[in-house]
Amino acid sequence: MTERVVMVDTEVPFKGAHWERLVDAIKPDRLVAVSSKDGAAVAAGLEEAEIAILAGDLDERHVQAPRLKWVHCDHAGLTKSARADVFTRRLVVTGSAGRSGPALAEHVLMFSLMLCSRYPDFYEAQKRHEWRRSPEMNDLRALYGRTIGILGMGHTGVELASRAKAFNMRVLGYRRRDLPNPPGVDRMYSADKGETIDAILDEADILALVLNLSDATHHLIDDRAISRMKKSAIIVNLSRGGVIDQAALIAALREGRLAGAGLDVTDPEPPAKDDPIWDAPNLLITPHFTAAVPDKIDRSLDVITENFRRYRAGEPMLNRMTEEDLWTKGASR
Repeated sequence: MTERVVMVDTEVPFKGAHWERLVDAIKPDRLVAVSSKDGAAVAAGLEEAEIAILAGDLDERHVQAPRLKWVHCDHAGLTKSARADVFTRRLVVTGSAGRSGPALAEHVLMFSLMLCSRYPDFYEAQKRHEWRRSPEMNDLRALYGRTIGILGMGHTGVELASRAKAFNMRVLGYRRRDLPNPPGVDRMYSADKGETIDAILDEADILALVLNLSDATHHLIDDRAISRMKKSAIIVNLSRGGVIDQAALIAALREGRLAGAGLDVTDPEPPAKDDPIWDAPNLLITPHFTAAVPDKIDRSLDVITENFRRYRAGEPMLNRMTEEDLWTKGASR
């Protein structure tokens, strides 16, 4: 069998035993380790590499590489790699989606708990040494019995559904494929069945966005979508900023047509100092950062090692990018 060359970016976070595990997965193929910061070394490696393991996204060099067939990007969102020429070139591109799914699901619930309880108001009162028990507190409702709509039923969506069900919430989900319901989902809608997100918009008390940014999902949540939602609803976005029309979101919050929003991502990212998103009412922002799971690196390696097995066996790859992920609208956020 002809020896494959596997080029590995040394900026990946695999050290010590984790590096050895990667080396074992690559055997008997030949590993060529280069830093993505060394342009000459990358160019030389790509002359002979069939497989590349990257810390970040691919670029023009990888698309033009003469022997390259599979690129693995060791992170979750592949929007920047979803270029038209990648599909024309028929490159197999995979990512490490799922490694942080449990933490991302917790992040959605953190936003939901804080916004539904109006905790920021209580925190501000605490700083004023004020024991706040104002009449509007009577309108506060627990997550128990509420409806959460989850757009994107990949790794994070599945993790979120099971946790939302632990809060005794009603769970609605939306995804591309018409597949059996994951645990915890009460009603699933899918593009395959010709369904839209409208039913979820109508019913959701909390709308969680955990889907990829692509041409198809850009500004999925626009003024039309927000106008269908309850005034008491909140939106939580842990996908990419471009999934929401941010101007429409700000307007809805200012006009009281939406109760609140939690954003871990914005468009652009980070926002400029004078961006109106900073001062939108009932809005919480975190800087595109979620607390890590303790086995994050092992979970990345689980995906990579399994994909080496599948690649060699000619089986479908985990987390493979498809033409449905195409992104042509500019830099992703």
